[in-house]
Amino acid sequence: MKTRVLSRRNVLTGAAALTAAAIVPRSSLGAGVWRPTETVKLIVPAAAGGATDVMGRLLAAHLQSVWGQSAIVENRSGAGGTIGAAEVVRAKADGHTILVGNPGPNAIAYRIYRNLTYKPEQLQPVSNMIRIPNIVSAHPSTGLKSIPELIAFLKANPDKLTWGSSGTGQSPHLTGAWFLQLTGLKMTHVPFRGAGPALQAGLAGDIQVLFDNLYPSLPQAQEGKLNGLCVTTPERSHLAPNLPTMREAAPELANFDVSSWFGIFLPKATPRPAVDELNRQIKTMLERDDVKKNVATMGARTDWGTPEQYSAFIEAETKKFAGIIEKEGLEMDVK
Repeated sequence: MKTRVLSRRNVLTGAAALTAAAIVPRSSLGAGVWRPTETVKLIVPAAAGGATDVMGRLLAAHLQSVWGQSAIVENRSGAGGTIGAAEVVRAKADGHTILVGNPGPNAIAYRIYRNLTYKPEQLQPVSNMIRIPNIVSAHPSTGLKSIPELIAFLKANPDKLTWGSSGTGQSPHLTGAWFLQLTGLKMTHVPFRGAGPALQAGLAGDIQVLFDNLYPSLPQAQEGKLNGLCVTTPERSHLAPNLPTMREAAPELANFDVSSWFGIFLPKATPRPAVDELNRQIKTMLERDDVKKNVATMGARTDWGTPEQYSAFIEAETKKFAGIIEKEGLEMDVK
């Protein structure tokens, strides 16, 4: 059976193309439920076109339909997502300004930036929406086809391989750093300015190993241009069921779990009825068949939870990344 090769552009464009046409009508709202009284702003702390933006636009269309109030997406990229997050922290806590968060500004930033202008307790986690694995791959010239093979090679040849990521302090970089910390192995890190340049270096063989988000690397592995070694979530990806998880590779990696996740936050003092209503609408959106289909196409899985569950998840993610960052000795300034 021929493997279907997907591109990041096709996946994200397809998901972003969803409209509010199939969304639950306003009449589904019960009496006494919180509703917005003015335009709702969803702040996306990233450029247009990526997964954060796609999920923000899906939610905006859903909320506009069910609430009958304008819901607009504003992209506030820069400084690892912290510019957008800081804007939401400063916003009036009345339910009308929403942050579409991800690991950068909502977990990694708290430990890696010396001059961060906000703290985790200034944001109210509402719910996660989706989780997407990261992926590890190798250039075919290495002959490496699995994480056990990579571990064996590094044990016999310390510091002989270079590995790349989309940049220092990004999720793929910390994924690779954690792998090396847990195994006690060494490779030379080569950070790039974004996922695109990192992928090009990986395809050219300028680096031997690449730690990346699922897209754009998965299609390259499906085409044989890279050797896919593993995904980094506890479960395998339904788009690449033959690709093992990092946990399967070695006992010291048994608790390995890194993903790109995309969830919703409000300013901390937002009234609980507004928090609960937004949480309810996230759940409703994620249960729609059209959304499920497009989330699956992105290589993601839905991950709704209560505000309390999401708060616990964020706390655990922040602690995990803080430990990796501290051991690496990483510190940066927001610029």
